[in-house]
Amino acid sequence: MDNVFVEKEIYCHWIGVFSGRELDMNRLSTEEGYSDLDEKCSRIFVKDIMRTRPVTIKGDDSVERVLEVFNENEFHTYPVVEDNGDFLGIIDQNIILQLLLTHRVSRLDHTHLMAVKSLSEFARGIMIPHPVTIPPEMDLCEVAEIMIKHKVDRFCVVDNDKLVGIICKPDVIKAIYSIRG
Repeated sequence: MDNVFVEKEIYCHWIGVFSGRELDMNRLSTEEGYSDLDEKCSRIFVKDIMRTRPVTIKGDDSVERVLEVFNENEFHTYPVVEDNGDFLGIIDQNIILQLLLTHRVSRLDHTHLMAVKSLSEFARGIMIPHPVTIPPEMDLCEVAEIMIKHKVDRFCVVDNDKLVGIICKPDVIKAIYSIRG
């Protein structure tokens, strides 16, 4: 079982299979002409290593339900989706802290948007709409480059407006480390 990973239910933590599929790293490291790391990582795609069943929040979930989700799980960011799976946005820990401690937030952060969020009753009212997303066909090198360049820790993976997964920096690091030979 060397060089084969298995997915764990928690994003960004590894014990092994990408999205329930086995990815044989020995195949990549022994194929002719693929000794270069860039070439190897350009042959692995987001869909091969992304988490395919992320914990999500529905756009119509109450803010109280959103707080429960953050309390029950240990993730930093949650995708917000419609009932049909259409991707709407994200809610992160910063939003939750601002909601919980509105009175402690810096006066500079007291904006019209913050006021609207603090009065919102549903997830769609507090989420960050239209965050940067990536397609499942993007290769590992591209994802790593974007993460480094823009200091991004995770991306929602969207295909035809549907959330299909999530990928985090530790996922990318583990995959690149495993193929470096």
